[in-house]
Amino acid sequence: MNNPIYTGSGVALVTPMNADGSINYPLFGELIERQIKGGTRGLIICGTTGEASTMTDEEHIECIRFSVEKSAKRIPVIAGTGSNDTAYMVDLSVKAEKAGANALLLMPPYYNKTSQRGLVRHFGAVADKVKIPIMLYNIPSRTGMKIELSTFKTLAEYPNVKAVKESGGDVAYFSALIRESGLDVYSGDDYMNVPAMALGAIGTVSVMANVVPEAASKISALCLENNFAEAGRLQQKYSRFMYTEGLFMDVSPIPVKHVMRLLGINVGSTRLPLCDMEEDKVALLKAEMEKIGLL
Repeated sequence: MNNPIYTGSGVALVTPMNADGSINYPLFGELIERQIKGGTRGLIICGTTGEASTMTDEEHIECIRFSVEKSAKRIPVIAGTGSNDTAYMVDLSVKAEKAGANALLLMPPYYNKTSQRGLVRHFGAVADKVKIPIMLYNIPSRTGMKIELSTFKTLAEYPNVKAVKESGGDVAYFSALIRESGLDVYSGDDYMNVPAMALGAIGTVSVMANVVPEAASKISALCLENNFAEAGRLQQKYSRFMYTEGLFMDVSPIPVKHVMRLLGINVGSTRLPLCDMEEDKVALLKAEMEKIGLL
C-alpha cells in the first residue's frame, strides 16, 4: 500500500435531519465524535447513506466543511461528489477540495449511464482538476452499469485515482480487483467485509458502523491482524442484521435511520422519495435487533 486513504473501518455516515427535514448539525457533530471514539478510521459523508442525492448544493458543501471542521484531522473525510453530469461533478469536486475534504468518492453516471470509454473520461475529468485522492465506487445495483477491470486499470494511471469501493457482491471480481487493478480496494457491503479483507481489501465502507462502530472497527482490525477466524465469528453475530433481515430490508438508508432512532439517536427520517418503513417491517427489524442484543 502506498499512502492509503485509510485502513480499517470507514463509516458511510447518515445525515441527521430535523423534523422539518433540515440538517441537524449539532447531532451531526455528535455522530462524528461517536465514530471517532468507536475506532472508525474513515468518515465517508454525502454518499448514498448520507442522502446526498436530495441535498442542495449549499447543504452538500456545508456538510463537507462541517465534517472537516469537526473531525479536526483526526480521521480523513471522504466526500461523495459523484453525479451523472460530468461538468457538475467536476465543479462539486473542486468545491469539496476547497472545503477541506481529504478524498472524494465518485460513482458512475446513473440513468444516462455511458460506455467504459465514457467512464474513463467521466472520472478523468475530475482527476485532472483536483489534487486530493479519488475513491471510485462500483455499485451496479444503483447505477445500472459495472466498472470493468480494464477500466479500473486505465484509471489507475491517474496519480490521484487511488482506491475502489466495491459493492458488486461478486467474490471473484473482488479478487481480480485486488490482484490486478493497481488500486486499494475497500469492501462496500458489510456482509462481504471479512471475505473481501481475507482476499486483500484494506478496509471497509460500512453502513453497520453507524449503529455499532466499535464492532465494525473490531472486525476490520482483526482482519488487518490476519485473525480471520475471530473476525468471522464476530461478523457472524451480525450477519443477518447486516443484510436483508436488518439494515437492507428496505431501501438504504431507511432501515439504518430507523435502527438509530430505536436506539435513542434521533437522526430523523429520510427525505422523500425515501419514506419510513411499514409497521410489519419495523417489527421484523426490532426482532432482529433483540436477537443480537441491541434492544
